[in-house]
Amino acid sequence: MKKQRKIACLNAISQKGLDLLTDNYSITDNADEAHGILVRSAKMHDLQFGKGLRCIARAGAGVNNIPLDRCAEEGIVVFNTPGANANAVKENVLAGLLLAARDIKGGMEWCDSQKDNDNVGKDMEKAKKNFAGHEIFGKKLGVIGLGAVGAEVANAAEALGMDVFGYDPFISVKSAWGLRRNIRHIDNVEEIYKECDYITVHVPALDNTIGMINRDAIAMMKDGVVILNFARDLLVNDDDMAEALASGKVAKYVTDFPNAKVNKMVNVIATPHLGASTEEAEDNCAEAAVQEMMDYLENGNIRNSVNFPMVDMGKCENAQRIALLHQNVPNMIGQITAILSGKGLNIANMLNKSRGKYAYTLVDLEEAADEATLDQLRNISGVARLRHIQ
Repeated sequence: MKKQRKIACLNAISQKGLDLLTDNYSITDNADEAHGILVRSAKMHDLQFGKGLRCIARAGAGVNNIPLDRCAEEGIVVFNTPGANANAVKENVLAGLLLAARDIKGGMEWCDSQKDNDNVGKDMEKAKKNFAGHEIFGKKLGVIGLGAVGAEVANAAEALGMDVFGYDPFISVKSAWGLRRNIRHIDNVEEIYKECDYITVHVPALDNTIGMINRDAIAMMKDGVVILNFARDLLVNDDDMAEALASGKVAKYVTDFPNAKVNKMVNVIATPHLGASTEEAEDNCAEAAVQEMMDYLENGNIRNSVNFPMVDMGKCENAQRIALLHQNVPNMIGQITAILSGKGLNIANMLNKSRGKYAYTLVDLEEAADEATLDQLRNISGVARLRHIQ
């Protein structure tokens, strides 16, 4: 009989995702007893994790709400779902482009103000000149970051007739192959700053990207540039943006991350973090998160982890697979294999991969290891967690 696993949901998770859980899983309201946690935006940095917690699956891409290093040290794998909400965010970015190019918002507000005007049909012909804009066709769009979302934005904008510049020094092979042929891959982000009429950022918030849209970057841009931020609020320096908007250097700032400073700026088009807020995106993210979590708990496989390497040895067909989350240090594999061979256990299959300070090893044995052997493996210096997959 398979082991019953308990799953805690720290946010409302789409039922389409939860419906994938088999009878071997149950939902618990007590995160301390959970083997897996499903989360969207709940802040987890101050949470103490239960001894039995094996993994956290984020139904979405961003993981700033999860203490990744502490999880790695405690042998807790953190997953996210890159690309599951990409289409939803792409559509929001396209809406932002059009809202910035045409004063649709101003026009709608004017219409709302004319509810008691019986001559609105005539008056609008005079009023509409106040909301005139321009077309995005033929304009230059710079896309900084060509991951799941950025690549879709680039392709969609190019299909609408924009001249698209893409910058991503770490672009994946999958994203590169998926880009439309006329998109220009730029090696230096400064070229985007200098050439583009619109600039949209799609990168994670890292030490080298936080505040990247600042006074120095804006100074290189065209007068009247439009900047869009549907990725992370910290990518834009708010004080520098306020100054650029007030001077007219930046014509419009379109953001999905309003805050007290942003809401006081002129020429801002802000939405309340609507990027992935569609029924379809929430379903997709929940399904992907649940599938990743189940594959890890049942087979030991890691896909789309943000703190451990990806390792896949297929389905665990018996109870003779062990998984070790450990530090990436010399002679770790030697110690593991020495213990197993010393116990007369033959390795049928083995896979080890590392990611920065941490590594992951999956081992299929020809016969099951006893508890004493497992304890000996657990006691190797640098091993954060050992699991006997069963």
